[in-house]
Amino acid sequence: MIPIADYHMHTPLCGHAVGKPMEYAEAAMEAGLEEIGFADHAPFVHCEDPNITMSIKQLPEYYRMIEDVRKKYSNCLRVKIGIEADFVPGYEEKTSVILEDYPYDYVIGSVHFIKNWGFDNPEEFEKWNRKDVDQVYKDYYALLRQCAKTGMFDIMGHVDLVKKFGHRPQEDVTQEVVKTAQVFKECGIAVEINTSGLRKPVNEIYPSLSVLKIYADAGVPLTFGSDAHEPSDVGRDFDKALELACEAGYGEYVLFKNRKIERKVKI
Repeated sequence: MIPIADYHMHTPLCGHAVGKPMEYAEAAMEAGLEEIGFADHAPFVHCEDPNITMSIKQLPEYYRMIEDVRKKYSNCLRVKIGIEADFVPGYEEKTSVILEDYPYDYVIGSVHFIKNWGFDNPEEFEKWNRKDVDQVYKDYYALLRQCAKTGMFDIMGHVDLVKKFGHRPQEDVTQEVVKTAQVFKECGIAVEINTSGLRKPVNEIYPSLSVLKIYADAGVPLTFGSDAHEPSDVGRDFDKALELACEAGYGEYVLFKNRKIERKVKI
């Protein structure tokens, strides 16, 4: 048994994914999924980088691509159109304009930057050597809370991404997670179990069991995502994701439509 929906899949428009959206849909059906959601990287609002995100000019193409998939597979696969947008303090208005451009089914909020540092970018890895890891974790969780409070996002992506390269805090940051879970609950934000961490140096699902338990205890809704950047990643390790959800205390997960929770699925 696996979750029926994968809500975190990309397209080649982001500059670092491969495969046509139709191929992702085919892979989803082969994996036994009933619903998929594309959530490609929204254009950066603070800089331009065609290797990481699509451009503003490519947004209409993105919509058409996914709408074509939705139409083609309408009889056998539910296809949702989402987007993953970075939270960058000070650029909330520009981000909001992008997110209001299209009637998305959901928006995933992500924190990839602490100030101007792309902490999960392999090209900026060496900067970790000059950082206080404990402070990085505190800054990261503070940004997650700030992100949720904007009201611009429905799901928060890979909520312990800061561990990607294996850096762990020396201090106990449990209270940072507890505060973050409380904010998510108050703001009506869901979290995802993102299996791509198993394909990264940390070799661990985002978030870890101890973190996910805190979100479960706080009553924060749950979704599942593979963060697929190629068709073979669709639904990947979802058996492990479901096991993690159960162990953390979740008895259900949610599906989205038109920026609202459409229904709940029991585990």
